[in-house]
Amino acid sequence: MLPIPDRPAPGLTTYDAKDPDTQYPPIEPLRPPAGAPNVLVILIDDAGYGASSVFGGPCATPNAEKLAANGLIYNRFHTTALCAPTRQALLTGRNHHSVGMGSITETATSAPGNSSLRPNTKAPLAMTLKLNGYSTAQFGKCHEVPVWQSSPMGPFDAWPSAGGGFETFYGFIGGENNQWDPALYNGTTPVEPPATPEEGYHLTEDLADHASNWIRSQKALMPDKPFFVYFAPGATHAPHHVPKEWADKYAGKFADGWDVQRERTFAKQKELGVIPADALLTPRHAEIPAWADMPAELKPALEREMEVYAGFMEHTDHHVGRVIDTVAELGILDDTIIYYIIGDNGASAEGTVNGAFNEMANFNGMAALETPEFMAAKIDEFGSPSSYNHYAVGWAWAMDTPFQWTKQVASHWGGTRNGTIVHWPTGIAEKGGLREQFTHCIDIAPTILEAAGLPEPTMVNGVQQSPMEGVSMLYTFDDPAAAERHDLQYFEMFGNRGLYYKGWSAVTKHRTPWIMIGGEIPAFDDDVWELYDGHTDYSQARNLAADNPELLAKLQRLWLIEATKYNVLPIDDRGVERATPEVAGRPTLIRGNSQLLFAGMGRLSENSVVSIKNKSFSVTAELVLAEGGADGVIIAQGGRFGGWSLYAQAGRATFVYNVLGIQEFKTEAELPIPTGQCQVRMEFAYDGGGLGKGGDVTLYYDGKPVGTGRVGATQARIFSADETTDVGYESGTPVTADYTTASSRFSGRINWVQIDLGDDNNDHFIDPEERFRIIMARQ
Repeated sequence: MLPIPDRPAPGLTTYDAKDPDTQYPPIEPLRPPAGAPNVLVILIDDAGYGASSVFGGPCATPNAEKLAANGLIYNRFHTTALCAPTRQALLTGRNHHSVGMGSITETATSAPGNSSLRPNTKAPLAMTLKLNGYSTAQFGKCHEVPVWQSSPMGPFDAWPSAGGGFETFYGFIGGENNQWDPALYNGTTPVEPPATPEEGYHLTEDLADHASNWIRSQKALMPDKPFFVYFAPGATHAPHHVPKEWADKYAGKFADGWDVQRERTFAKQKELGVIPADALLTPRHAEIPAWADMPAELKPALEREMEVYAGFMEHTDHHVGRVIDTVAELGILDDTIIYYIIGDNGASAEGTVNGAFNEMANFNGMAALETPEFMAAKIDEFGSPSSYNHYAVGWAWAMDTPFQWTKQVASHWGGTRNGTIVHWPTGIAEKGGLREQFTHCIDIAPTILEAAGLPEPTMVNGVQQSPMEGVSMLYTFDDPAAAERHDLQYFEMFGNRGLYYKGWSAVTKHRTPWIMIGGEIPAFDDDVWELYDGHTDYSQARNLAADNPELLAKLQRLWLIEATKYNVLPIDDRGVERATPEVAGRPTLIRGNSQLLFAGMGRLSENSVVSIKNKSFSVTAELVLAEGGADGVIIAQGGRFGGWSLYAQAGRATFVYNVLGIQEFKTEAELPIPTGQCQVRMEFAYDGGGLGKGGDVTLYYDGKPVGTGRVGATQARIFSADETTDVGYESGTPVTADYTTASSRFSGRINWVQIDLGDDNNDHFIDPEERFRIIMARQ
């Protein structure tokens, strides 16, 4: 039962504290059982089994190699095929649908298995450890907060440093972040990066600094208290951002393309023994283009995409090594369990067959803007602060060697099998050993509890708990031949589904991850299932469905039973459509057609602001200006890679719409904003006729037109995964080069800013006395 109840022992109570019979037992600080180890869980983002050098890949990871040489390699460790589901499963010891994370938070629905809401009957591991006397801290990515709870107002039940059980959190909320200019939180408080890219800032280095400093402080102040540190950098998720010198190390190394790279990695994997000697290299599917078929003019850009990614992974491993070195320097490495999990899913194929300079282009159905000529012109910028890049599908496939498919494809091992290292000298005698038992990310929590000598709680904060669904891996630590105990596991993601049972796997790939908009998706009952014998076929290379239809039917039925048990049903294969709350059926923070904002409000995620996409809208700001004119941002949403801003430049109101950092449409007022109190208003009249269309812009001062312009196209789905909305300034990267974020603060006073969908103010002016009544009525 947690918290552990305080139960004072009865005894003599004296009247006078000086009485010789006055005795009380000493106050004992809460501690776990003697010998409970420190715990460091390292989770790399978007890295396939065949990416890192420790598992035979082309990306140098010397710190992972060093750890593996003194620990154990697990070559049948599995994730869920997607980031947020893997993370919630890892942190709770339960299957991802059991904790409401059937997909990412941005596509949550009202169905229990996809709601993104963790039931309070499934407390996270960090909470259990904290309530048993551990110090707990998380650094890096948290993608488990429901999007309607991600504003600076919370609620914070799902945030790491509140309901998540971590006493310290430094990192970001969401699926990805700009490595050069991230949106950071310290606990639940937004903070800015301590330096700029020009000053050498990079997010992974910053996270390693904070983690190392926290570990030193914890051991200096509480040397007898073990810690649980969860280090989850945003790397190597897109955008692939890394200092140029790290990418340049790989210049020319990928000139032969992804088909040849798979063959090289496969040979190295066999040489290292991280795959069985009889394993087969699975062939390339027709949906993945051959390197030889790629346009010659695009190949230099394709090579650079992979060079940047390889440098990004090596750079990440370097900073992971700094955290491990901190543990070693403190003399506690032997007493620390380290999990180094290289990927929360398979390599990402979300960058299209050509790769992307700005991955948001594909998310908005606008990948065609990035032509081969455009990509060639941007080669020198890949990985830099001016890019938001992602590599091509072929590279993702190569990074998943020797398996089929990629991230999101939960049916096949390319989406779910991730190389993992466990290091614990005090608890593991063998050095450099290989473990081949089937294991899964839900097994980590019960392993840590068993290693710490702690029971799985039956009651946490007054709520009865459901049992963990994972199986402790501790039995494998000293017995490589131990019969595997986790012998049944379902998989599902966007309709891609599979089942593992006692060595066999039945799988069906339902949809292709890089086709986010459009494409033909079959009915679930029309999906073709495959059958593989893992006893003799490590890589799922020989489909035995035709040879053993009875067993396949049995496993298909068993998948359905497991799916029913763990809230997988109803299967939901919708993709970007679920990004719209009204379609998905999840709550929204903002209701109605209006939103009122005030100066100083900022770091508002896209889900914290009324959506202006694919419709007409207006922005009205009541300003008070002194003599001398105005400059700076009135309101801005998004940033360098897509968004819009209403601002003053040289005293004149200006509206700019930035499409993916590729096209910029600007409308400027003909007159300066008057001094004193004035309403500045921008109206956008959407063309209609579909998604992502353009529209006309009109600017007004106190209801009088002062400028007109045209926006040729808009972003239909998303501006950014990390940039925010700010009033009176702009955080992150600037929407336009007309100002920098350092110079974006508005020089006058902003009384309020109102966003309205449609235009029902025919006089183009908002009566200040009516604005609050209108807002409240609409909400």
